Amino acid sequence: MFPIMTGGNAMSDVIVIGGGASGLAAAIEAARGGCSVTVLEQKERTGKKILATGNGRCNLTNLYMDPYACYRGGNPGFTAQILEQVTVDETLDWFRDLGIPTKDRNGYVYPRSDQAAAVAEALVLEAEHLGVKILCGFRAEAIVPVSRPNFKGFQVTGSRGDAEGLPAKKAGSHFRYEGNSLILAAGSKAAPATGSDGSGYRLAESLGHEIVTPLPALVQLVCRGRVFRQLAGIRTDALVRLLLDGQETARDRGEVQLTDYGISGIPVFQVSRFASRGLHQGRLAEAVLDFLPDLAPEETVNVLFKRRERLAYRPGDTFLSGLLAKKLGCVLLSAAGISLTDPAGWISDKKLEKLAGQLKGFRTEVTGTKSFDSAQICCGGADVSQVDPASMESKLHPGLYLTGELLDVDGICGGYNLQWAWSTGILAGRSAAGRKEEIV
Repeated sequence: MFPIMTGGNAMSDVIVIGGGASGLAAAIEAARGGCSVTVLEQKERTGKKILATGNGRCNLTNLYMDPYACYRGGNPGFTAQILEQVTVDETLDWFRDLGIPTKDRNGYVYPRSDQAAAVAEALVLEAEHLGVKILCGFRAEAIVPVSRPNFKGFQVTGSRGDAEGLPAKKAGSHFRYEGNSLILAAGSKAAPATGSDGSGYRLAESLGHEIVTPLPALVQLVCRGRVFRQLAGIRTDALVRLLLDGQETARDRGEVQLTDYGISGIPVFQVSRFASRGLHQGRLAEAVLDFLPDLAPEETVNVLFKRRERLAYRPGDTFLSGLLAKKLGCVLLSAAGISLTDPAGWISDKKLEKLAGQLKGFRTEVTGTKSFDSAQICCGGADVSQVDPASMESKLHPGLYLTGELLDVDGICGGYNLQWAWSTGILAGRSAAGRKEEIV
């Protein structure tokens, strides 16, 4: 099943560009369907992004799967069709067949070993066992549809680097590969150190596919104000609401990390794609933090009145100690115009009500996000209206398939983006194998 060399070209039934999660899944399924498969990976090894997922434990998927609630992008119905074809249950069976039993923590699914490296290794071993040719250090630079007597498919040209993963353009010689089918699984622009440098967008665009501007998602938010320098290092439970032009667009609750540049943590990541898109559109983005999400506004006021009565002797800077981190409490007290040195008993009713407002709605302007280097994924990508959800095949070029993060689909935290990679990769690989049967 290894590619046949002909006059400097390597030929195979299926070429896969990208050796990440969706690319390896696609290669395995195509090979299981009887295809010769070549995987072209520009980094020095495959699966680098897999190794970073779940803090090295690899959050494979999630047992709670609602495509309309857990995924965002241009067409939620498109996402749902694919996840109905390759389900979570099928994915779990698929990994068990690879020797990766799983466990779940509150629906979050991990390999039983808690080792992302075991997942990456299992994918590569299965692919190699099936005869898949994996070439690392190869950067695909151009794709050209080819039609000649006895062959119709795609030619991929690029540069081969060395085993140390040096940039291929600078490090090695040029190669050409040809395949009857091509699976473009080159990832997004997020975490470029893992190989997702956005080159897949350019390749898809060169073939006529429209690209929705990729922006950082599942990423930290940069906020206006020097106050964040005082708050750096604080972690606290909070409800995060994201406003665009004053209207709430998204919300999530969990542990928020306050940093010298703004806010981070899973609830921030969950709303970040809306901030990215809104800022790109020139809209005003704001984050509103509720530091007492279990209390209604009137309950918060009552709690503060009781604290003033019981803790009247305390200096102002300790009034919220025990309720919140002291540094955070002092910032909120100052924002409400409350002295940090006067006794708590001196705080007026009006200022307590203002403090309650700060506790329930600390508002800050979001001026940006951290870069693609910090983002886990992107929002945006190849327009899904040009892709057939029944097969992942391009509507523009028969035999071309697009998968994973390359597409304009982004999931929330919790294993959803890896499930998207598995589902689209498996479906594309099977479809490519089915196409070979049709050609034969």
